[in-house]
Amino acid sequence: MPSATQAEIRRLFAESARARDVFLEDNAEALERTIDLVVEALAAGRKILLFGNGGSAADAQHIAAELVGRFARERRALPALALTTDTSALTAIANDYGYEQVFARQVQALGEGGDVALAISTSGRSPSVLRAVEACRERGVRTVGLTGGDGGPLASMVEVCLRVSVSTHSARIQETHILAGHVICELVDRRLFEARV
Repeated sequence: MPSATQAEIRRLFAESARARDVFLEDNAEALERTIDLVVEALAAGRKILLFGNGGSAADAQHIAAELVGRFARERRALPALALTTDTSALTAIANDYGYEQVFARQVQALGEGGDVALAISTSGRSPSVLRAVEACRERGVRTVGLTGGDGGPLASMVEVCLRVSVSTHSARIQETHILAGHVICELVDRRLFEARV
């Protein structure tokens, strides 16, 4: 008979699997649209900007690294930039303008029309992410939001919303977000490079 700890482990795995399954049912079309946007941007020589806080910052960096490095095949480096990594810029902007502006100011400096931003906030309520999405819209940067629960204000601000609707638990949402990120990377690779391999 499984121990109480094993039973809890199984419950948590099942909870994560359910979040992913419901996400797929709710977001298959939105995920396809996201892949289309990323492929169109990269094929046109544009770049991908990614940002979020805490675990979402780590997800932004993870996805950017998969694009710039490689995911599953040898191919050219793809231009992707996590706006969470430059500590001098982050601390200077936070000090001079307030933390809410840490990503928006970088979007204003680096974002160009036709770029795509992946804005990640498990609640959809992070002020720094929301201000950055506003800056994206001003700069003509296409926007995709990765969020959870009811999506918060982020859901209605972005062009495409990928929402883990079944959970408000950050861990379950982030587990699903990184799966979505991996799916994006793999299918972008196939769309851009499969015919050439």
